[in-house]
Parts: sequence; structure tokens; C-alpha cells
Amino acid sequence: MTRYENSKKGDNGIVLVIGGSSLYHGAPLLASLSALRAGADLVYTAVPKVIINAIRSYSPNIIALPMTDNSLTIGSANRLTKNLPKKPNAATIGMGMTVSKAEALNSLVKNLKENGTRLVLDASALIPKVITEITESDTIITPHAGEFKRIFNEEVGISEGDIISSVTRMASRHKITIILKGWLNVIADPSGKVATIRRSTPAMTVGGTGDVLAGLVAALYSKINSAFDASALGIYFNGLAARLAFERVGLHMVATDLIENLPKVMMPFDKISSEKI
Repeated sequence: MTRYENSKKGDNGIVLVIGGSSLYHGAPLLASLSALRAGADLVYTAVPKVIINAIRSYSPNIIALPMTDNSLTIGSANRLTKNLPKKPNAATIGMGMTVSKAEALNSLVKNLKENGTRLVLDASALIPKVITEITESDTIITPHAGEFKRIFNEEVGISEGDIISSVTRMASRHKITIILKGWLNVIADPSGKVATIRRSTPAMTVGGTGDVLAGLVAALYSKINSAFDASALGIYFNGLAARLAFERVGLHMVATDLIENLPKVMMPFDKISSEKI
């Protein structure tokens, strides 16, 4: 990734992470730490105020924004988007989140789109009613097979050919970029581009690796104009980080192991340029 010598804070990506609940405080935290390790300058972490202290106490690197309600409501969505400290280049939504009504999620998505923020939707944000709001946009969604069925009401299939066909068809139909997570990761965009990357290790079934991916993809998307490229790079780097963790601890890895390894796998691609942005 190129960084310019004369760049200032914010030039290298501002990411907003929205998620969490009284049960799942770790999901947005993992996504936020991943986005920071991926090189984003600023990461804002919006979570229900019931878990705000847990988030803040974990790391001084976290900028936590308290949301008034324990679940996502239209009111909390509107207040958040009106009071953001800075305009985020990309936002990732859904990790560990409880959505009160689909209208609340759609309102949040609409507000961020109108603000020019690129979107990465994961987990609880992958519900059928959000499709109308993200169709024909630059949105990236990151479902596993179960979430794919929930949002599209269609099984993804079992064979490699069926999986690729299902993902490419839905990406084309709804004009969005899809990352299907699983033993075979499939990335497809509306133009017909497709990439497949096999999972680097079955140790990645541990909880939280998808949250790490969501933050990683959002950080890349905050700096890369292409949804497809940000998605493919995110899967690639996430898999490499997991492979290093597997080599060190085998099937006993946890999601934070991936975050710790992100600098190791991304550093070979770092570049500092004297050119102006």
C-alpha cells in the first residue's frame, strides 16, 4: 500500500465500525483493531453505550462512540450519522449488532451512502430488506453460506461450480460486490469479475475471523476505489495472517492472532512515495 510522505492524518483512510450488543462486545472491537492494523489513519467504533466502557478500556487506540439504544433504532442511526467527528471514507456495519427493525438499518445505510461513505455489510446487517437500499451501489457484503441464504433466500450450493454460479448471479442481479466466506472464498462484482481463494486453514472456523475480515476490507476500501480489489485483497491478507497463526499455534488460534499477524503479511507491499496525492 502506498503512503505519501506529505500525507496528513485522515489521508490514509477513515473507517467507521458499527456493531456490538450486550452479548457481543468483541465483534466490533475485532473489526476496529483489524482496520487499524490494516493501515487506516482513524477508526471510529460506534457501539451501544452499555458496552462502551468495555470497548474503551481494551485499547487506547480505540475511538469509541456511544449509541444511545441497546439495539439499532432509527433514532440512534440518525444521531450517529449527524454527530460523526469526521466523514468516514468507509463503514463496516453489523458485527455483533442487534437491529430493532429493518427500517433502522436502511436509514443508517441511506444516510451513510448520501454522505459518500462506502459500505461493507456483515453479520446482522445481512437481512433481506436491506437489499433494496444497497442495490446498484458500491456496497460490499460479506456473508457465509447461512447468511447468503438468509439475505437472498437461496442456497449457495455445495460444489465449487454451484457456489461460484450462485455468488456471481446475485452480484450481477443486485449490482453489488459479494464476498462469500467459507472453505472456498468467492468474490464477485456486478461487472462479472470473479476471484476464488481457498481458505488457508480450517482453524479459521474459530469465532471472530469474519469480524477481522470486515474491518480489514473496510480499511482497504477506504483507500482503494475498487470494491472488487479491496475485497480480494482482504481475503488474501486475512488468509495469510491465519496461515501464520496456524503455523505458530495450530488449531488453537483465536481471532486476535490474525490481527497481530496483519502487519507481517502486509508490510512487503508497503511503499512510501514522495509524490503528492
